[in-house]
Amino acid sequence: MKLAILLGAGQLPVMIKQAHPDAHVVGFEGMPTELVNIAHLHRFERLGALFSDLRDRGVSHIVMAGAMSRPDFAPDLLDEFTKSALPALMEAMAHGDDHLLRYLIVLIEGQGFSVIGAHSLLPLTQPAGVLAGQVPADVERDIARADQVLKTLSPLDVGQGVVVENGLVLGIETLQGTDALLSFVAATAPNLRSPIGGVFVKRPKAGQDLRVDMPTIGPNTIDLVAKAGLSGIVISPDACVVVDVHQTIERANNHGIFIAAAEATL
Repeated sequence: MKLAILLGAGQLPVMIKQAHPDAHVVGFEGMPTELVNIAHLHRFERLGALFSDLRDRGVSHIVMAGAMSRPDFAPDLLDEFTKSALPALMEAMAHGDDHLLRYLIVLIEGQGFSVIGAHSLLPLTQPAGVLAGQVPADVERDIARADQVLKTLSPLDVGQGVVVENGLVLGIETLQGTDALLSFVAATAPNLRSPIGGVFVKRPKAGQDLRVDMPTIGPNTIDLVAKAGLSGIVISPDACVVVDVHQTIERANNHGIFIAAAEATL
């Protein structure tokens, strides 16, 4: 297997490269990444050139790793392959991230490559259980409420996370991502908050292809949860990446925040 890593931001691509040092590293111009110094940069407008380069290098498998932002296209730079794919790509971009990523999988596999998930390369997920702290008994209602919201929103391809406190929804993850959601919750007026502290629940959408968009938390998530005044995080067992799990757990314990991997209540 000859592996190529299509880079997004964050530590996950770094971890994969460390575990698979022979992997070919592909970055995209204008997109930040920790591995920019060793990445072979391409443009989103020239996907045909990218696929030709990967074939020339003998790449057979591709992993998309890290947070990726939606690209801005410069029409004058489009190659013929990307021009032909653009109408379907723009249609996919008009919907949620899951639609877009499903289209990208079809596009990549149509060029003869196999798309694999980061969790098939590294032990990134966690089994059911409490990873850090203790889950308060009075948070169960908030978890159930969060699961109800996520189940309702799942067909709309909105987001993977929701914050519930004292039975009230404080925020829903949208296109802006987890960091924006937790920052929004942190800025919520005190009179709308409960002293108990709410819970951040992050799960895959129903039917989501986990090869390219598995929910992810890490040490930075813990810091933002603490800043938002929440009591803990709930993730799905074996279906959520925990980046740098030891540091994540240590940081959660230091902040007095629980992390639990538990199946949805609905």
